[in-house]
This record gives sequence, C-alpha cells and structure tokens, in this order.
Amino acid sequence: MPPEELVQQNWKRRDLPGFMGRAGPLWTRREGDAWAYAILADEAHLNPAGVVHGGALLTLLDHAISSVAWEACGRLPCMTLQLDTHFIGPVRAGQLAQARAQVVRRTGTLVFMQGDVSVDGRTALAAQALMKVVRTPRGDAP
Repeated sequence: MPPEELVQQNWKRRDLPGFMGRAGPLWTRREGDAWAYAILADEAHLNPAGVVHGGALLTLLDHAISSVAWEACGRLPCMTLQLDTHFIGPVRAGQLAQARAQVVRRTGTLVFMQGDVSVDGRTALAAQALMKVVRTPRGDAP
C-alpha cells in the first residue's frame, strides 16, 4: 500500500522521537472517539522468516495501548506492567499493520486494557495489558 493511499484514507504520518520513531514510521488516524495506530511494514520490519518481527508488532501495540491509557487518565504518563500477547497470523512487507486499544477497567492507579493488531480486517496479534499511572514529581495521579 503506497503512503499516498494512506493519506487518502485519512492516515497521518507521525515522525516521533525515541524508539517508536525508529520502529515506525508511525501512522495515526482518528476513528470517531478512538484512535488507530499503524506501521506500513517494509523490509526493515521483517525477521529472517520474511514476516514482520513479533517485536515490531509488540512495539506498535504497546504504543497504542499506552497512548489510549494516557488519554483515559487525563494525559498522565502510564507504564506497562504486564502485556499478555497471542500471535495469531503473519504480517508481510507492504501490509498496513493497524493497532487499536480499549480501556476495559480503571482503578485509582491501574488501567486494564485490551488491544489488537490487524491486517486487512484479520487479527494478527491480540493482547491484554495492565498499565500503571506514573506519579509525577509533584505527586499528580488520579
């Protein structure tokens, strides 16, 4: 899928600093009240078997889950305490791996999440996560 086609489908390229910038580039799209996150898989994302490396998919999904948790917690930073994953199918070069996440439940400082990575409507990776709101030096946290 060419990047021009992604732009026509309302995806926006995000050149981020840090690790996600190296793992991407990341693409984002607003979908109603939610966000979708994606990487357009290329040769740099592949493992020796010729499919997208599981670590690349985990990075994408962890970013999506963290971003959704951050938004749900009033934009306070959240860290991943646990990420349980199930690899279901391959992602190949040229495919758009799309990640989506939802809050399942929230307590004072914990956020229970679920998410998945899909390609062309088929699930490639499913996960459940436990996120913790990180207290800032001022002690801000819900």
